[in-house]
Amino acid sequence: MSSKQQRVKLNDGYFIPALGFGTYKPREVPKSKSLEAANLAIDAGFRHIDTAFAYQVEEEIGQAIQSKIKAGVIKREDMFITTKLWCTCFRPELVRPALERSLKSLQLDYVDLYVMHYPVPMKAGDDDFPSDNEGKFLLDSVDFCDTWEALEKCKDAGLVKSIGVSNFNHKQLERILNKPGLKYKPVCNQVECHLYLNQSKLLDYCKSKDIVLVAYGALGTQRYKEWVDQNSPVLLNDPVLCDVAKKNKRSPALIALRYLIQRGVVTLAQSFKENEMKENLKVFEFQLSPEDMKTLDGLNKNFRYLPAEFFVDHPEYPYSEEY
Repeated sequence: MSSKQQRVKLNDGYFIPALGFGTYKPREVPKSKSLEAANLAIDAGFRHIDTAFAYQVEEEIGQAIQSKIKAGVIKREDMFITTKLWCTCFRPELVRPALERSLKSLQLDYVDLYVMHYPVPMKAGDDDFPSDNEGKFLLDSVDFCDTWEALEKCKDAGLVKSIGVSNFNHKQLERILNKPGLKYKPVCNQVECHLYLNQSKLLDYCKSKDIVLVAYGALGTQRYKEWVDQNSPVLLNDPVLCDVAKKNKRSPALIALRYLIQRGVVTLAQSFKENEMKENLKVFEFQLSPEDMKTLDGLNKNFRYLPAEFFVDHPEYPYSEEY
């Protein structure tokens, strides 16, 4: 089942499966659901799992991977596992301990990809979302280029195969690429990307630098109340998308995923339902015509479901730039 899945070559020679399973969960969902979902995803055929320290589900993801290895369903080398460095650990001396903590939770010797979660450093300490008495987040002033050097050392130490970034704009990527003494380029930039925010300029920029764009929120996010304005448009109900879906005899979700994959975007799909997971993997079974792609291009409105407003006062806030 998994052999039909496309893989994309990274600039360091490793390959990433073009479709990945996202594991973010809102607070109201119990952790047991994350364990169950990861087990179902592996059984359905997902071999690329994207998680993060900040999601607080690394232990559950690790348990699922280990149980499937023990059951003979997968081998470690079949799996591509991503996790992310949280913003409170951007001081260079905190990077490796943060990665080691994630590896311990995941019960792994290495991860395939380690990503800086945002370009915005937050105050170091035990609190993952440090805030003042008014509830405003406490930010820090670490240069992410220094953080990047610490990530390079983790790669040299064999704790991670590939290193990348997330939520960076092109000017921030440029700063890493132009950093004196750069040893490894970021292999990817993981960003919100879907039909309403198709990231065409950032995608072109990344392609020109041999950096893979990885999409989260590919189906218009799961619309969790904590982060997403409930009055925002529901992507999968878009009439133009639904027309293209009907014409191709596929669901709107599959068309939305196929649109990204066909543009060379590595795409993450998140679900807690087995039938949706299985359906999402059918994205490799068909292609959209150039006309359909053009029609879908027309849906872009540079609309962001997840504007990360908690970082807006920081000079590294990434979304003030056009791309």
